Amino acid sequence: MSRKMPSRAIVLAAGLGTRMRPITDTMPKPLVKVGGQTMIDRALDALARAGVGRVVVNVHHFADQMIAHLARHGDFVTISDESDRLLDSAGGVVKALPLLGGTPFLLLNADSFWIDGESSELERLALAWNDDAMDILLMLSPLDTATGHNGKADFNMDETGRLSRAADRATGLVYAGAAILHPRIFAGASAEPHGLNLYFDRAITTGRLFGLPMRGPWFTVGTPEAIFESEAVLDRLGESP
Repeated sequence: MSRKMPSRAIVLAAGLGTRMRPITDTMPKPLVKVGGQTMIDRALDALARAGVGRVVVNVHHFADQMIAHLARHGDFVTISDESDRLLDSAGGVVKALPLLGGTPFLLLNADSFWIDGESSELERLALAWNDDAMDILLMLSPLDTATGHNGKADFNMDETGRLSRAADRATGLVYAGAAILHPRIFAGASAEPHGLNLYFDRAITTGRLFGLPMRGPWFTVGTPEAIFESEAVLDRLGESP
C-alpha cells in the first residue's frame, strides 16, 4: 500500500441504470453480477486491497437492496442515502463531503472495473498524485483495452499528464470511472443535482486536470449486452470463477 493512498473513498452507486433495463426494473445496477461478482463488491474489494480505510457509498435506486447488501461490509462502508432525491455524480459527492474529510479522496463508479496487472492501478494513481499541481487526477483507459465502451475518446493528454477534451473522439483516452479529487474544488457548491464534468472542465481551464493511463484491461458495464461482452473477455483472460 502506498503511503500516499487516500484514507477515504466514495463509490457512486445511486444511478437508475436505465440502459440496463429490464434487469434494473427489479434491482439496482451495482448488484448486477459480472463474472460471478457484483459490481459494487468489485469496487469495494479494489479499495480494500489498496488500503483505503473507509468508503462512502451513495444509494438511491432500490436503496433498501443496496443497504442490505452493503451491511456485510461492516464499518468499512458508510451509506450516503439519496432515496428522497437523486443528486447526480457531483451533487452526490457534495452531500457526502462531511464523511470524506478535508484531504484528497478516491472516487469510483460502481458500474466499471479493471484487472490489475503486476501493480495496483489505484496504487499507481495514488503515487502519481501531486497536491501542488493537481485538483483532479483521472484514471484513463486506452480505447483498445476498453470493453463495453462506445468507442469514443474523452481526453487527450500531453507529455506532463495534463488533460484536455478530445476534439477528435476517434483518438485519445477514456475516463475509466476512477479518480482522486481534492475537496477544495467543491468550495461553495451545494448538494443540488449536477455532474462532475463541470469540475473536470474547470480544472482543464486552470491546468489542474491530470490523467494516468491504465496498464490493464478496463470494463464498463452499462447495458445487458455489456455483461456478456465483459464476461467473454474475463473468460479469455482467465479471470472467470
